[in-house]
Parts: sequence; C-alpha cells; structure tokens
Amino acid sequence: MKKNDYGYAIIVGGFIVWLTAWGTYSTFGVFVKPIIDQFEWERADIALAYSLSTIVQAICALGMGKLTDKLGPRLVVTVFGSFLALAYLLLSRVTVLWQYQFVYIFVGSIGLSTATVPIMTTIARWFVKNRGTVSGIVQSGMGIGGLIFSPLVGWLIVNYDWRTAYLILSYISLPLIVISGLLLRRDPGRLSNSQGENREKSTINQDAKKPLEVGLSLRRAISTGQFWMIAVMFLSFGFCRCTFLAHTATHVQDLGYSLTEGANVMAVLTFSSIIGRVGVGFLADKIGCRNAYFISFCTMGVALIWGGYTRQLWGLFLFATLFGISWGGQAVLRFTFSAEMFGLVALGVITGVLGLTEASGAAFGSFFAGYVFDLVGSYDIMFVLGIVLSVLGGIMSYFIKPIKIN
Repeated sequence: MKKNDYGYAIIVGGFIVWLTAWGTYSTFGVFVKPIIDQFEWERADIALAYSLSTIVQAICALGMGKLTDKLGPRLVVTVFGSFLALAYLLLSRVTVLWQYQFVYIFVGSIGLSTATVPIMTTIARWFVKNRGTVSGIVQSGMGIGGLIFSPLVGWLIVNYDWRTAYLILSYISLPLIVISGLLLRRDPGRLSNSQGENREKSTINQDAKKPLEVGLSLRRAISTGQFWMIAVMFLSFGFCRCTFLAHTATHVQDLGYSLTEGANVMAVLTFSSIIGRVGVGFLADKIGCRNAYFISFCTMGVALIWGGYTRQLWGLFLFATLFGISWGGQAVLRFTFSAEMFGLVALGVITGVLGLTEASGAAFGSFFAGYVFDLVGSYDIMFVLGIVLSVLGGIMSYFIKPIKIN
C-alpha cells in the first residue's frame, strides 16, 4: 500500500478508537442516578471518581505521548487501550464506593489516555495540509459513539440493570480498540520507501524525507507567554467540558424527565460535537486556529447562558446541540493549535503537559458541580462559572500571537 493510501487507514483506526473509547466514556452521567439509587452514595462521591480520573488521564497521556514518540502508536494503543475494557468489566462487579472510585480513576484512565495524545499526534505527523479537517474527522468518532452508546446504555439499564450495561460496554470495547489500534503506524517518513513514493497530491505530510519534526522543545515552549495563554484556554475548556458531560444527564432527570430522556439529551450533545469537530476543523484550515478557537468559546458561552435558563425538554436539546458544537470544536483545535504554535519536535509531551492544565479544570469542575448540587440542590452556580470561564478563554484566544519557529 502506498504511503498516501495508508493515511486513510490511519484515519479509520483513529476514528474507531475515538468512537469506542470516548463514546463509551461519555455515558458516565447515564449511570449516576441508578448507582446512587442502589448504594445511596452522595453525588459528589460519584463525581469525585470522574474528576480524579481526568487528572490521572492527563498524567497517563503525558507518558503515552512519550511512549508514542519512541515506540509508535500501534503498541501503545493496542496494549494500554485494552485497560478501558477491563475497567468496564470491573465496574460491573463493584460493591463498595472505593472499588468504583479506584477502577474509574486508575484502570479506566490508563485505557482512555491512549485515545488522545497517541492518536492525535499520529494524525499531526501524517497530515500537514487539511490537518484540522482530518483531526475533526477522527474526533467525530466520539460524537457517533455517543449517539450509539448513550441510548444503548439507557436501554440496558431500563430493561436489565446498570451492571449488565457496564458488562456489555466491556465486551464491545476490547475487540474494537485492539483491532483499530493495529491499523496505526508511525509517521510516513519511517515507512519503507518500497511502499510507494507518490505523495504529490496527498494531504499526507509531504516533508517526510526532510527533517519532519521541526519546532520547540518542551522547555522552550514553557518559556513562552503563548504556552500559558493556551494553558488558560485548556483549563477553561476542561472545566466546562467535564462539568456538563458528567452532569447533563442527571440535570435533565432532576428537572423531572426520565432516564431515557436524559440519555437522549446526552446522545444529542455528543453527536452534535461532530459538527464542531469537522466543521470547526475545516473552519480552522480556512481562517486559522486562533479565530476558530474564539468562535468556539463564544458559542460555548451562549450555550451555557441558554442552558442555565431553559427548563423545557426542547430547550435542553438546543443547549445540548450548541454545547456539543462548541465542545467538539475546541476538542479538535487543542491538538491542531498546539502543532501550529509549537511544531512537531516535542508535540506529544507538550500536548501532554497542556493536558494537565485541562485536567485540573476538568477535575475541579465535575467534582465541584456534584458538591454544589448536594449543598444547594441545583447546578445554577455551575452554569454561571462556565459562562465566566468561556469569556476568559475567548479573551485568551483573541489576543494570543503566533510563535516564530526557526
């Protein structure tokens, strides 16, 4: 297979990993009420597992980025990605809170961390032209996965129980992650020349025979003001993303709607992220990542203003649509913007470190939302905080300047 042809296999492999890993993980909120009803745990205790898992994911992603830089994505994804299936299997058997928290925080995080940095840095190395569009296509797998798995989990819980739902997720995840991981390869410059040289019209990296990895080291990147502005953008995004991914389904149920309706709102939210991932990725290729980032933060702010106000089911679906678009757009821009700003030489470790700032916002947001609900019985405060951070992220994206890389 020619190098330019194999790029499509990279897209397919990355897409399926995102569909499976993030699609199943996005069902967290659908499980919350059934588990609380059985064990009578506090909502903050459940949210704590989700919160801490984001930090562990970021730490693991840093390690996965280094391993991917050295060993390539195939080994990393197939071996460590299978931990996600193991986590769902173990979650189907938990009986006490510490077991639930341990499995979610540690076992699941190892598996999920392979779906971010290893996949997206591989995409960045394979594709230069239309990198944003290709990244969006791969990450749209999460939207398709959410559309599939959230209603599926809701149906399984209603007709069977939450343990069966976790077990089915385990059975589905393992073969899909392993098989799709086997499709992944290093950058095209490391493939044998005998596989073909026709890349003139391809979107695949045309500079594979030249020094491919040009850019800043981690130390140099950290010394720039742009790194810290991006860190603030990542933190704001992480707070909003995890707060409302973790609590939207339960928020819908708290307003008097059924578990199935809560799952359907989540399905719309994750599916709408496809528009953001593909549309904003395409937009970034046309107007630049900085401008696309600014538009995404503005959209998120509008979504949260509306979401905090509406109580009607149609309004909740509209909130889910707007939030999903903005979330999907920012998700794909994280990697393309990092590559654009800092180059490829240490992209894996740089995105891993920036991921720690996102994880900090994510961990605080999802846990604090559960704590606030236990305290006051609503999520109104969280909507206000989300709006403030969306404005802050928008300001950073508007004023950030590009870095000149020699």
